[in-house]
Amino acid sequence: MTARILASAARTVVVLFLVSVAVFGATELLPSDAALTRSGGTADAELRARLGLDRPAWQRYATWLAGMARGDAGHSLLTDRPVGQMVAERLPATLTLAGCALAVAVPLMFALAWAVGYAPPHRRGTLTTMVTALAAVPQAVFAAGLAAVFAGVLAWLPPVSLVPAGGSPLERPQILVLPALALAVPSAAFGAGLLGGAVADIVRRPHVTSAVARGVPRARVAARHVLPYLIAPAVRVLAVVTGGLLAATTVVETLFGYSGLGELLVGAIGNRDVPVVQAVAMPAAAVVLAGLLAADVLAALTDPRRAPGRAV
Repeated sequence: MTARILASAARTVVVLFLVSVAVFGATELLPSDAALTRSGGTADAELRARLGLDRPAWQRYATWLAGMARGDAGHSLLTDRPVGQMVAERLPATLTLAGCALAVAVPLMFALAWAVGYAPPHRRGTLTTMVTALAAVPQAVFAAGLAAVFAGVLAWLPPVSLVPAGGSPLERPQILVLPALALAVPSAAFGAGLLGGAVADIVRRPHVTSAVARGVPRARVAARHVLPYLIAPAVRVLAVVTGGLLAATTVVETLFGYSGLGELLVGAIGNRDVPVVQAVAMPAAAVVLAGLLAADVLAALTDPRRAPGRAV
């Protein structure tokens, strides 16, 4: 078990390193750079040297990686402000939005996955198709549809989610409804599509069908014979869903004018502000990898097969 956990931890570190290479490489492929943006297209060698853009890419990557490892994301190439400070200013708004979206997405995901898994074979295909179709709707399209109905036709909610200046989005909770739903529903459907197959497989295993045949109450069957086998896959799916939801905030925040990390990322990409892009892009990948590592650890600790005398 220890070897399995250590192997998972080592794999997580390697993948996170590869993700950092991919993020840095993607920012390097952006046309133009911050020096040209900052100078209006007439950047000279002195400005490029001051911003560190005259150094080879591998040196800039090594400097960035070393800084990230000690918690220093560097300074904005456009404003010279510490990137950590810029992220910290926007982070509470994004965490609030993501938290509200997850509060809706997680129970909805488990309900849909349970419905798909427990459905009779002749109905499971239809439910799976419906869930897959809902997950396939782009966040931008879903957000536009929600805004058209609830902000346009019904006029129940504001079409733009402006966070009060210097305040919290919780001061105007109505501005969170549309962006949170736009994030939550497709994410829940995507997670249910991943988890529904695991539920269907587990509920049809011999020890579960035997318990049902013996007349064991459905709630006890779920708690004792199904849920222990779902812990690891559920955590894996939650990690993927959470990471995808955090990444999708970029689209949703931009569409609704919500001042969070997503809006900061879009502006940084437009200004070729590479340190800001890198600092915002890495956390979603880290959340997914941390969740997958947690799932591997939980799988090793809670695997029912480790308890040879356990009754199933």
